[in-house]
Amino acid sequence: MIQRRTLLKTGAAVALGMPALSGFSQQSVTLKFHTFVSPESQIWLTLHKPWMEKIEKESAGRIKFDANPSMQLGGKPGQLYDQVKDGTVDVVWTVPGYTPGRFARIEVFELPFMMSNAEATSKACWDYLQTMAPDEFKEVQMLALQVHGPGVIHTVDKPVKSAADMKGLKVRAPNRQVAKVLSFLGATPVSMPLPEITEALSKGSINGCVVPWEVAPSIKVPELTKYSAEFAPSGGALYTSTLMMAMNKARYNALPPDLKKVIDNNSGQATSAWLGKTEQGNDPIGRKAASDRGNNIFTVGREEAQEFRRMSRLVEVEWTEEMLKRGHDGYKLLKTARSLIEKHTKGLAA
Repeated sequence: MIQRRTLLKTGAAVALGMPALSGFSQQSVTLKFHTFVSPESQIWLTLHKPWMEKIEKESAGRIKFDANPSMQLGGKPGQLYDQVKDGTVDVVWTVPGYTPGRFARIEVFELPFMMSNAEATSKACWDYLQTMAPDEFKEVQMLALQVHGPGVIHTVDKPVKSAADMKGLKVRAPNRQVAKVLSFLGATPVSMPLPEITEALSKGSINGCVVPWEVAPSIKVPELTKYSAEFAPSGGALYTSTLMMAMNKARYNALPPDLKKVIDNNSGQATSAWLGKTEQGNDPIGRKAASDRGNNIFTVGREEAQEFRRMSRLVEVEWTEEMLKRGHDGYKLLKTARSLIEKHTKGLAA
């Protein structure tokens, strides 16, 4: 009779589309999730919250999240990786580039004009990590690796319509490769995490910033700038940033097998692609916020973009040479990244 009741319960769970949890430990866990983005941002509302809610549902409530945006658990954005590595928190979403040079091999996706589609490039990121840099984040359990949509140049008083217009501007840079791009274009790069942009623009300590459309409203970029320069998709994006979701390795390994499977089912290439696609899918919201305010939006065409490409070409050269000095075949890494992006971009069109 007991066996029959167990089978009935299992069958009911399957019929309802819920995971069959009988036969495993009924242990429940609460995971501390920590990130720097604000609770009003589209990243939090359309990426992080749905991801956590999906895991809670698929675990039948046995995995719960203590969700903390805006660095509510303390520290600075650049410390998030070490927080999850050390077990101060259980899961983070952060920017590897906030610790410059620490994860150099993954920076290949941040080189100029590498991408135009975040979904395809996020798939490429995940595949590249598995095959070309499997030890890049060895201290943590990597859950997803993605990029955001094409980076856009936003300026306060001076429109940017050509590479020459960048000269003399102080511009916020999100990572060291973009900082190099800005420097070769004649601008002065000012590195800072995303949450610091609002104050820097307000105080006039920078003349502009490079961020994707998606995050612009949450840090008041449409209000604090008048001009934006985006790049035509046919010419590729000026830049993107790699973004990661990671879990403390010991915390992951301590999960019972069924809960570990729930985490696994919401990790990997498919989750990376979903995160990238969803984030870029929010770009029109940010763009509309700027256009509704009457801001001037200029599209840098394929031909005009060639000068940006020419002037930033040395960034790519320097990166490959740095990889060689670190004992990695930089040319092979770059070729592989480009090949994976091309493969997955074609796959979306198929």
